[in-house]
Amino acid sequence: MSAAADDLLARVKAPGAVPRHVAIIMDGNGRWARERMLPRPIGHRNGMKSVRAVVEASIEAGVEVLSLFAFSQENWQRPAGEVSALMSLLEEYIQTEANELDEKGVRVVFLGDLDRLAERQRAAVDGVMAQTAHNGTLVLNLFISYGARAEITRAVRLIAEDVAAGRMTPAQVDEAAIAGRLFTAGCPDPDLLIRTSGEMRISNFLLWQLAYTELHISPVLWPDFGRRELFDAILDFHSRDRRFGRVSA
Repeated sequence: MSAAADDLLARVKAPGAVPRHVAIIMDGNGRWARERMLPRPIGHRNGMKSVRAVVEASIEAGVEVLSLFAFSQENWQRPAGEVSALMSLLEEYIQTEANELDEKGVRVVFLGDLDRLAERQRAAVDGVMAQTAHNGTLVLNLFISYGARAEITRAVRLIAEDVAAGRMTPAQVDEAAIAGRLFTAGCPDPDLLIRTSGEMRISNFLLWQLAYTELHISPVLWPDFGRRELFDAILDFHSRDRRFGRVSA
């Protein structure tokens, strides 16, 4: 690592300044491929390299939780060939990265409507979660077949079932009751959300959890996003005055 890189990492790790939980909407794989006149799946494959770089950089920086929006519920509506390629890449990522993630102390958690996965992909997902369940260096949340509105709807339905069964009363329905029934139950809300490719949307991602999250929009397409870009986003986070609705002292 160069002296410049050491200095950058030292600035990122300033006491009390590292976001505990970083979430990323990984956008731009298709555009990256189109600009190079390549098939879209090649863009997705190159995006896998950025996942590795960002995981490693998050560990370096001391981030505790990294959440990546990998595949939305709406993505099932894409052409069958692209969906098939994405699911194959999911299997490939698990097969090639599982042991190294385990060695680095990464706990892999898949969140979303996993019942929609084919048997092979579901087996791979369950396998890597079991393999890494004991780790504590970094929690890597991978959101697959995920939509925030569906997640909130599911939480409300679970509460309604509990009320109907007499396990809780309407008066007990509060923010904690909803948060405890989301896929992210027990996980701190993101401190920082990064969206790549310059798009300014949150695309049905973590609508409940992002209430007070700082946003960083990067113009970089996801396959070109790496260690330096993550550190730049964290340095931008350093400059924010997080008041959570209160007035600064």
